[in-house]
Amino acid sequence: MRCETVEQAVGTLSGGNQQKVVIGKWLAARPRVLLLDEPTRGIDVGAKREIYDLIFRLAREGLAIVAVSSEMPELLHLSDRILVMAEGRQTGVLSRAEASEERIMQLAAPRRARVAA
Repeated sequence: MRCETVEQAVGTLSGGNQQKVVIGKWLAARPRVLLLDEPTRGIDVGAKREIYDLIFRLAREGLAIVAVSSEMPELLHLSDRILVMAEGRQTGVLSRAEASEERIMQLAAPRRARVAA
């Protein structure tokens, strides 16, 4: 992280550094499960890579991580399993091997669209 002083307000940091501060604050509580909602939204590619590396390291150390993302490539990159929802209901759970953009989009389509297909 880069900041001018330790007293610098988090809101004045870059988006990537703000994300790192938020993750750090939650990790200080020593959670068993970490819920990440859009963990890399609005940050540059370098910061995104650092956050991905952190997520993978935490998972290897045994932390359960649930990530919510509207970015399909991010979901496919980060996930061991993907739970897909449509209209507020679970429509499928895909393993890494089963997951593809096409399959996820099929499951995410509203039921009336899936029935017609």
